[in-house]
Amino acid sequence: MLVNQSIITDIKAIIAESKEKAIRAVDHQCTLMYWHIGKRIFEEGHEGKERADYGTFLIKYLSEQLQPEFGSGFCIRQINLYRQFYRTFEKVHTLYAQLSWSQLWLN
Repeated sequence: MLVNQSIITDIKAIIAESKEKAIRAVDHQCTLMYWHIGKRIFEEGHEGKERADYGTFLIKYLSEQLQPEFGSGFCIRQINLYRQFYRTFEKVHTLYAQLSWSQLWLN
C-alpha cells in the first residue's frame, strides 16, 4: 500500500503548531496571574498602613504561605517582582498586548 508521504509532514506541522499555541496560551495566563498577584499585593499594602514595614511583612508572610504549596516561584524575591510588575504595567490591557511571560521572566 502506498502512503502519501506528505501526511507525515502535515501531521508534524499540526503538532508543532499546536505545541506553539499551547505555550503561548500558558505564557499569557502566567503573565496575567503575575499581574493580578502584584495588583492584589499593591492594593493590600497601600491601605494607610506603614508602607515599608507592612510591605516587608506582607511579602515575607505571602512567601511563607505560598512557597510550600506552589514552589520557588513564590519566594520573597519573586513576589516582590510581581508587585513591581504590576506597578510598571498598571493597565492590564496594555500589558498583554505588549509582553508575554517569557519576554519578562526569561530575559
